[in-house]
Amino acid sequence: MILDRELYSTVTVSDLLLALMIMLIAAMIGKTIALNLKRIFKDMSKDRIATISKIIYYTFVIVGVLIALPILEVNLTGLLVAGGLMAIVIGFASQSIVTNLISGIFLSIEKPVKVEDVVSIGGGEGSMGMVEEIRIISTTIRTFDGVYVRIPNEKVFTNSITNFMENVARRFEYVVGIRYSDDADKALEIIKGLIEDHPLALKEPPPQIFVQNLGSSSVDITVRIWAPSTQWFRVRMELLWKIKKTLEENDIKVPFNQQEVWFLNDLEVQGKDAK
Repeated sequence: MILDRELYSTVTVSDLLLALMIMLIAAMIGKTIALNLKRIFKDMSKDRIATISKIIYYTFVIVGVLIALPILEVNLTGLLVAGGLMAIVIGFASQSIVTNLISGIFLSIEKPVKVEDVVSIGGGEGSMGMVEEIRIISTTIRTFDGVYVRIPNEKVFTNSITNFMENVARRFEYVVGIRYSDDADKALEIIKGLIEDHPLALKEPPPQIFVQNLGSSSVDITVRIWAPSTQWFRVRMELLWKIKKTLEENDIKVPFNQQEVWFLNDLEVQGKDAK
């Protein structure tokens, strides 16, 4: 029979077909898994999906080849030794790359950050800004100064991440000082009205306006307001200026620091001044 015909040594046609079938099946499994990645990771960028797909596909192809070669009586001892030495060298040379690659995969699964999120990574000022791109090896952040910072995914994954956009609402706070001679109740009502009139100041959670402290020069009013995370900075700036202007229009002003000095004996002081 043709299938039993020996091609070389003891390898027959059937052995060759079996080896080819194993490699074909391995390639098909790798291709199927790679194609299904698009369904699993819908929010992932196309570049990242393509990179992960290639890694999975070629991994299955290599495994299939390694299984098929012994069937064809190819001695893998020499190849394994050479491959092992090469793997050690490459492993030391690309340790950080592999670590960043694995971290990138975990970031894709966990998704602690997304493109256009405003984040702070590790608490440093240089790593605070808007996420521009999440690659398989690194993440790019655009700081508020317009500087692009590339951060290895290992640092992104292992550091603490503060995501300012994950929640739909975000709170900000003012401390507004008024004079002791001003009407505090009136000031509270004015601030409350300005918040209610602003279209982007949220009603839920409700704002908080209260006298928190009686300072040395002022009555300190604390104002806490919730706004949509995407409009947080805009609302914060607009309301701060409106509160200042409206309080001044109603003769309620922010006082300067004041200090009163009392002398126990006025006559003694005057006598010293006269000398």
